[in-house]
Amino acid sequence: MTSTVVITGANRGVGLALAGHYVDAEWHVIGVCRQSSEELDRTATEVIAGIDVTQPDAIARLVTALNGRVITLLINNAGLLRDESLGDIDFDSIREQMEINAYAPLRVTEALLPNLTHGSKIANITSRMGSMADNDSGGRYGYRASKAALNAFGKSLAMDLKPKGIAVAQLHPGYVQTRMVNFGGLISPQEAALGIAARIEALTLDNSGGFWHSNGELLPW
Repeated sequence: MTSTVVITGANRGVGLALAGHYVDAEWHVIGVCRQSSEELDRTATEVIAGIDVTQPDAIARLVTALNGRVITLLINNAGLLRDESLGDIDFDSIREQMEINAYAPLRVTEALLPNLTHGSKIANITSRMGSMADNDSGGRYGYRASKAALNAFGKSLAMDLKPKGIAVAQLHPGYVQTRMVNFGGLISPQEAALGIAARIEALTLDNSGGFWHSNGELLPW
């Protein structure tokens, strides 16, 4: 039976690279996004566009489109990075990052629980910027807080879903050359995808709930 992966934010960057990786591995790849791209249309087995993961009605449409199909792997990848400076903090910006980076993965996961079965896995694409111990530069209030919240949600999901045989990982892709960082990263999206896929492959119920760099490093909370 062909394995199925659902990837949010699959139209570019790390999400697109993950779609390509799993297509090459002969998975059925379902790319989910607000607006598709030519690259995703050429890559994914199936594209479900018009999905804003912050909106309950859009998530309901995603559930309908999936039509009860079993999901082997759910990758919550959609994300947003903004910057805020102390003394001029934009709380609307922080709120938006919380909605997309933290609340949306939880919304999507909860909505798709009926599609997940014993042996399914969930990968939340987070950031080491959500680590308290690793924060030695400050700033990025919304991004740091939203990724820390995602890590907390992921840890709770791991505990709650372990009895159902579903493993959960929080994965930092690395400093990746994507539009999010004006293509100033250290590794390509394809390199990040390879590392993420390796961490997912190594994910088990025994290590479920961990927080890893795509290179295998266990990250501090």
